[in-house]
Amino acid sequence: MIRYDALDALPVRSALPALTDALEGDGTAVLVAPPGTGKTTLVPLVLAGLVGGGSARRVVVAEPRRIAARAAARRMAWLLGERPGESVGFTVRGERAVGRHTRVEVVTTGVLLQRLQRDQELTGVDVVVLDECHERHLDADTAAAFLWDVRQALRPELRLLAASATTDAEGWARLLGGAPVVEASGVAYPVEPVWAPAARPVRPPHGMRVDPALLAHVASVVRRALAEREGDVLCFLPGVGEIARVAGQLGDLGDVDVLQVHGRAPAAVQDAVLAPGRRRRVVLATSVAESSLTVPGVRVVVDSGLAREPRVDHARGLSGLTTVRASRAAGRQRAGRAGREAPGVVYRCWSEAEDGRLPAFPAPEIKVADLTAFALQAACWGDPDASGLALLDPPPGGAMAAARSALAAVGAVDSAGRATAVGGRLARLGVHPRLGRALLDTAGAGAPVVALLSEEVPREYGDDLAAALRRARRGGDAYAGRWTAEVRRLRGVSGESERPAGRRGPEVAAGAGAETGGIGAGPVAGSGGDDGLAGLVSALAFPERVAKADGGSYLMASGTRAEVSDGSGLRGAPWIVVAVADRPAGKGHARVRLGAAVPEDVARAAARALMEEREEVRWADGDVVARRVERLGAIELAVRPLRDADPALVRAALLEGLRQEGPELLRWSPDAVVLRQRLAFLRAHLGEPWPDVSDAALYARVDEWLEPELGRARRRADLARIDAGQALARLLPWASGEAARLDELAPERITVPSGSRIRIDYRDAERPVLAVKLQEMFGLRQTPAVAGVPLLVHLLSPAGRPAAVTADLASFWADGYRGVRAELRGRYPKHPWPEDPAAAEPTRHTNARLRR
Repeated sequence: MIRYDALDALPVRSALPALTDALEGDGTAVLVAPPGTGKTTLVPLVLAGLVGGGSARRVVVAEPRRIAARAAARRMAWLLGERPGESVGFTVRGERAVGRHTRVEVVTTGVLLQRLQRDQELTGVDVVVLDECHERHLDADTAAAFLWDVRQALRPELRLLAASATTDAEGWARLLGGAPVVEASGVAYPVEPVWAPAARPVRPPHGMRVDPALLAHVASVVRRALAEREGDVLCFLPGVGEIARVAGQLGDLGDVDVLQVHGRAPAAVQDAVLAPGRRRRVVLATSVAESSLTVPGVRVVVDSGLAREPRVDHARGLSGLTTVRASRAAGRQRAGRAGREAPGVVYRCWSEAEDGRLPAFPAPEIKVADLTAFALQAACWGDPDASGLALLDPPPGGAMAAARSALAAVGAVDSAGRATAVGGRLARLGVHPRLGRALLDTAGAGAPVVALLSEEVPREYGDDLAAALRRARRGGDAYAGRWTAEVRRLRGVSGESERPAGRRGPEVAAGAGAETGGIGAGPVAGSGGDDGLAGLVSALAFPERVAKADGGSYLMASGTRAEVSDGSGLRGAPWIVVAVADRPAGKGHARVRLGAAVPEDVARAAARALMEEREEVRWADGDVVARRVERLGAIELAVRPLRDADPALVRAALLEGLRQEGPELLRWSPDAVVLRQRLAFLRAHLGEPWPDVSDAALYARVDEWLEPELGRARRRADLARIDAGQALARLLPWASGEAARLDELAPERITVPSGSRIRIDYRDAERPVLAVKLQEMFGLRQTPAVAGVPLLVHLLSPAGRPAAVTADLASFWADGYRGVRAELRGRYPKHPWPEDPAAAEPTRHTNARLRR
């Protein structure tokens, strides 16, 4: 019996005439309706003709989450006075309730994508509703793009409706070809904000980690809310682990029930949350409760301010969920849950000042997530680079390139990026292409492990994948129940006949992967049992993450280092596969969150595409190192000295040594050092054709001045025997004839008035120095110069110590000499100190020698 009283109370009714007119006329529309107006429940029933007397149509409603899909179907069935599976049904991964007379089917966006890949025309479907499109999940964006293609090319009569509580309505309208925007008003009760930051600073989230101090604070705010306000409390937390911790800290609240709602919660718990409670309740929920679900009785929201979003660490080849600050838009959506039925209050566990610094909107998944599955969907759709898809945001080029590389590695796309037959099969499996490839390569035997890796494993299962597999087999919790259903589904879609869990070992006989033609083809075998199965499937799915123990950590084939926790069952294993990892705050290494021990032969076989044996000749530890290395990616398996290395590789290594350590590796005699200084002086003051002899310039022109000596060298000691001066002379401007003027323009020595030939110091290329005894310069009024540059004259005492420094001798004789004469004449009476040095006779002798 249809519950007309409940239907009539839904505010979206006022927008139905405009909405039906838009869909009848344009075939597309964007519906913006606040939470609680009935957009998810009443609109599909009206479009299907189940209420309101319209034409009978088949409607598919796509929801971003399984819990929302089930809840929407149950709510619509209740409004019709039926059970799910009659007029209204649902299909989610691992569960289906659809009958012959079903007119409204609620599916997840992932299920809709699978259906579109199998039947692009969506035969028999008249209307598709994309609900909660503001959440910008990647599957939802992809499904919208595919549906627009279907409408444009195959089925112009297919009606499309994008519906959301808060969204970029104009953007979606443009995406759907200028679709009309229909807005429905709702009953919005005021929600009072209460700012409740922690008294002490808490560490920001990093990876999956949340500061325990923040969770303790959230629990205290929940207790405060219970004491200060009436009604049920809805508390938003980022993930299942945090929900469990806060629930544990709340303990026994007496006559208050504590419920946990998330995607992994049992159906009975989900139903209890969505039904009115007999006692007061605290509902601890992830972002799944932001939209789609109405939790009756809620008057108070406690918001931790955190959310989980997908991220990719391209530098380490790791992807997964990470904890972030929730956006302001998410905060508004969460707060609105307190004002659905009456005025409410939201306790925000941060300060008002912090609120203004939060991001305005959550990042669209297409901008931050691993795009491997998306790229496969696009390739199977016939648009490998997704350039022709109607997307609100284009996929980042780098992420798409990484995705195509991963798809090529598993044989899902060809060299042009087009989907192969294997790619088509992988796209229909409903798991990540890497896991799908492992499933196919094990002929379905790997389904138990693939099922574990397809969904976040409870933290209490630990980081040892084999141990987690055994725990899931034992059952006893909601996760194990879902795992069992997923194993059954995967065995079905992979073509394996039904077998009791755990009866089949991980053996993959020769040729087992031949059908798929890729990483698993050939004789790969594990040790049997859960340990062998976990290691084999993980290695097939993540060959670049096979890792060898190296010191206190593990080195992955990708080059990334990973660490296991002190109490891990993986510790001490010579080889592991890192299935899930993150990077702790302040650490350069990854941390293994889920991995499996694997025999070396399985690691080698699964990652054989990364296997190579090559000659390595490089500059390391100050010399040429030549060796033959067998590698599995970045992992060295075997090393042998290389006696007859390729001369070209040796030369490249020597050049690298010169680049790192400079020309000082050569033999620099005093004359060679002086030659380089003279050339640097001429370059600085005259420029071309005099050569640049800086380290960088010499390295750039090494072929011109260091051959053939470099070609004969094999190691550092050979470089040390090369006469740098002889080699450097090759850079002199011989062709122009200027080389002959070297001694004229930059002489090594200069004759001073006493007749002595004094060496010029060119270490300072800007101003060379002439260090000479003061008495030898008597009578010289003009400062000596080279290449037009006056020398900086260091006038020395008879003991050879600088008495004065000048670049202007005439000025020194006139002014500075008197002070030097007064200071030194008494100390050195045997040497001449004339009153007029400019007219005196220069000498290098004492007075006694002069008298003789």
